[in-house]
Amino acid sequence: MKFIPHAYQSYCINRLLTDEALGLFLDMGLGKTVITLTAINDLKFNRFAISKVLVIAPKKVAEATWAKEAAKWDHLHMLRVVPVLGTLAKRVRALNTPSDIYVINRENVQWLVEYYRNAWPFDTVIVDEFSSFKNHQAKRFKSLTWVRKHITRFVGLTGTPAPNGLLDLWAQVYLLDEGKRLGKKITHFRERYFEPDQRDRERVFTYAPKPGSDEVIRQLIGDICVSMKAEDYLDLPDCISVTVPVLLDPKAKKAYEELEREMILEIDDTTIDAGSAAVLTNKLLQLCNGAVYDAEREVVEIHKCKIEAFMELVEGLNGQPAMVFYSFKHDLIRIKKALESSGLRVRELKSPQDQDDWNAREIDILLAHPASAAYGLNLQEGGNHVIWFGLNWSLELYQQANKRLHRQGQTEKVILHHLIVEGGVDEDVMSALLDKSSTQDKLMSALKARIEKVKGGFKS
Repeated sequence: MKFIPHAYQSYCINRLLTDEALGLFLDMGLGKTVITLTAINDLKFNRFAISKVLVIAPKKVAEATWAKEAAKWDHLHMLRVVPVLGTLAKRVRALNTPSDIYVINRENVQWLVEYYRNAWPFDTVIVDEFSSFKNHQAKRFKSLTWVRKHITRFVGLTGTPAPNGLLDLWAQVYLLDEGKRLGKKITHFRERYFEPDQRDRERVFTYAPKPGSDEVIRQLIGDICVSMKAEDYLDLPDCISVTVPVLLDPKAKKAYEELEREMILEIDDTTIDAGSAAVLTNKLLQLCNGAVYDAEREVVEIHKCKIEAFMELVEGLNGQPAMVFYSFKHDLIRIKKALESSGLRVRELKSPQDQDDWNAREIDILLAHPASAAYGLNLQEGGNHVIWFGLNWSLELYQQANKRLHRQGQTEKVILHHLIVEGGVDEDVMSALLDKSSTQDKLMSALKARIEKVKGGFKS
């Protein structure tokens, strides 16, 4: 296929060619992968500026996305892409296979650094879904900092740079510039731009930006980050959010209220101890979905209210395919059991073949956990309905999962169906997901400011 870049894609490619460190904070669906591969191709074969490239990505993206994208476009046919996955022997064999780009999952970054030590061979490193390196205490972050001095070009790709607030930016920007802009220690960054928010006498639980600090931070990193939102550049079909209310029956409602009030719920001879507020919330989400785990990790089914609402929703689709996101393993088990006699073609998203079959319209119900389908997968050809059987608190996973269907190439309106228990914690999570986007939206909007001046020069 011939690649004819949009104007914004040409701009990003040129930035990658000229800047040795760059954060491409591009919204989902804007083509981060092909943009990056095009720049790599030019730098390696036309400019001879790089030799060996490492891509760090979520596991499912590492399995197929980068290799498939390189094979898809005519101008990238010379690029050799080798996944570095599997057992130790397979990974070592892959690393010793001649290639231009090596793709490894982020869980193996520490192993890779220790494997090469001072003989680090990659002059260019691309981190796909850069926000997964937002934790400055994580081993994957620390490992990359040890070899950063051996890396000439460093690129971070994400659509959600600050999923939980501006503090998430420090670790990512540090990997780009080794502390030049936001400081070499997160404690200094935090003291300078934030103040304690939620706390008790001994600990600070959360921090809030000091007045005006968000603007200062954006100015500091504006020259090393490019930010674009999909709605500014793509003519995508609408994405419509629908709430499907679920009413608990009296027995289930009583159980819910008792667990919420007492933090202990007794069903028959089984006692479920919520223990803490965090665990309680998790238990309440489970109960909203219809079942909970007891202390021995056994599943205790409490009601079928949400399962019944789910089956009615599926029936109402009249055979239209739907991607279903579940939260807990027992959700998956009960959903599959409920669909057994439906006559529908039901599949779990586990492999690249499942992705291909979905896009070929050979699957009616595709079941996935948002963490396993949040990044890099192109599923827009297989359908336009998303069903959230159970929600989680992660804004990043929620947005990314929805963008598996609502992305470039989608031809129909995308409908997001949320099964929400009325009066339950489901409603709180839905509200939190909507509210959390405000900080990030401001960040994404402000980071665009630097390129606004030149937008007129590359509008298509």
